Amino acid sequence: MTKPLKQIHLAAHFPGVNNTTVWSDPQAGSHIEFSSFAHFARTAERAKFDFLFLAEGLRLREQGGEIYDLDVVGRPDTFTVLAALAAVTEHLGLTGTINSTFNEPYEVARQFASLDHLSGGRSAWNVVTSWDAFTGENFRRGGFLPQEERYSRAEEFLATANELFDSFRGDEILADQATGTFLRDAKAGVFAHTGQHFDIHGQFNVPRTPQGRPVIFQAGDSEEGREFAASSADAIFSRHAQFDAGRAFYADVKSRLAKYGRHHDQLLILPAATFVLGDTDAEAEELAREVRRQQVSGATALKHLEFVWNRDLSAYDPDGPLPDIDPDVDDDHISKGRAQVRMYRDPLTTARAWREQAAANNWSIRDLVINTGNRQTFTGSPATLARTLNDFVQADAADGFILVPHLTPTGLDAFADKVVPLLQEQGVFRTEYEGPTLRHHLGLAHPDDVREEHEDAVNERRLGS
Repeated sequence: MTKPLKQIHLAAHFPGVNNTTVWSDPQAGSHIEFSSFAHFARTAERAKFDFLFLAEGLRLREQGGEIYDLDVVGRPDTFTVLAALAAVTEHLGLTGTINSTFNEPYEVARQFASLDHLSGGRSAWNVVTSWDAFTGENFRRGGFLPQEERYSRAEEFLATANELFDSFRGDEILADQATGTFLRDAKAGVFAHTGQHFDIHGQFNVPRTPQGRPVIFQAGDSEEGREFAASSADAIFSRHAQFDAGRAFYADVKSRLAKYGRHHDQLLILPAATFVLGDTDAEAEELAREVRRQQVSGATALKHLEFVWNRDLSAYDPDGPLPDIDPDVDDDHISKGRAQVRMYRDPLTTARAWREQAAANNWSIRDLVINTGNRQTFTGSPATLARTLNDFVQADAADGFILVPHLTPTGLDAFADKVVPLLQEQGVFRTEYEGPTLRHHLGLAHPDDVREEHEDAVNERRLGS
C-alpha cells in the first residue's frame, strides 16, 4: 500500500533580535512600525501559512560593556503586536514567545486567553526559559535558577496556566437578559494551585476560549527540553533543519510521546529554516553568497570572534588573519545576553581548530565567520525549494518549517508567489484554510476532545479488567 503524502506545515518567523536580518539592505524596512508586521502577516495569510511567529528579546545585548547594535535592537511587546495583527488577519495563527522564568501564570494565561478570544481561536504560546542572570537583572526574580529548576518552573508554570484555562468549562455564561442572570455557575473560574514554584488561588476572569487553550510550542533542545516537549507541547520550534540531524531529532522526540500517553501526530516538529530564492539554482547560490556577506560585515565578524576569544578585537583587520593570541577563559565574558557564548564550551580548542581551517583555506577573519556560521538552510529555484521541502517532510525529517527570511517585511513575498503554488500543485499544501482556529490548521485536536478520548480509554481499561 502506498503511504499517503503528508501535508506540509508552513509558518513565518518575523526576523529580528539576531543578525539573520540584513537591516542595512536598501530593501529592508522598519522592525518597529506596525506596517512592517502587517505586510508580513498579510503575505503569510495570502500564502495560506499556518501561523506567524514572534521571538522575544528581554534585554539589549552587550559586547564589551556597550550595546551590541549590529543586529536588531529589541522589538515592540509581543502581545501588543499580536493583538494588533488579529485585527488585520482572519485565519493566520498568532504565536508569541513568552518567558516562564520572569512572568506569572495568572498574568500570562489571562493575556493568551484574551488573545484567543480577540483572534477567534488563533493564539499560540512558545514557552521558553531564560538561561542567563544578565537578562534576569531586568526582573525582580533575576536569573538565579539553574537549568533543572528552570524547566521544573516551566513545567509547573504551564500546568498552572492550563488549570486557569480549564477553570471555565465553556457553558457557564447564560446571559439571560429576561431574568438578568449572567452566569449559571457562580463559581466559574475558581482555581487553587499549590506547588513548588506557585501557590495561588482565586477566580480566573476570562471565559473558556475558542481553542480551550492556546497551542503550546517549545524550543528547548536539551534532554530536559525534549522531555518537556514530549509531555506538554503541541509543536517544537526546532533548530535541526539539516536532513540527517532533522531525522534523528524527529525520531528521538516522537519516540518519547508514548510514555506520556500521546500519539505520534499530537506533536509537530517544525525547524526554523532560512532560505534564498532565485530564478535558477545558480542565481540563488550567487544571491546566497551576497546575503552572507551582508549578514557578516567586518564589524560583525570581529564581534563574532570575540564570542570565542573573550577579548576586545576591534584593533584587528577583519580582512586579515586570525589573532595569534589565545582566548581569555575568564568566566566574566565580554558578551552579555548572547546564546552563542554557550556554543563554545572550550574556547581554546575552538580557536585552534579555526586557525587550522583559516590557514588551510587562506581565510580572513570575515571569511572564517561566513564559512563556519549558519548558512541558508535552503537555496535554489522555486522548483528546487518546493522539491526539497517536500522531501524533508515525507522522509520524517520535519513536519514542516518555520521560515525566517533575511529581509523585513518583504522577504516572504517571492516564496509566497513562486514556491507555495508548486507545493499546492504537488498536493502537499492547502489551497484554502479548512477551519477557523490554529488547531484546525495544525491538525491538532481541541483539548476537550483529547480529554474525552483519554477518559474513554481509561474507562475501557477499567471495564476490561
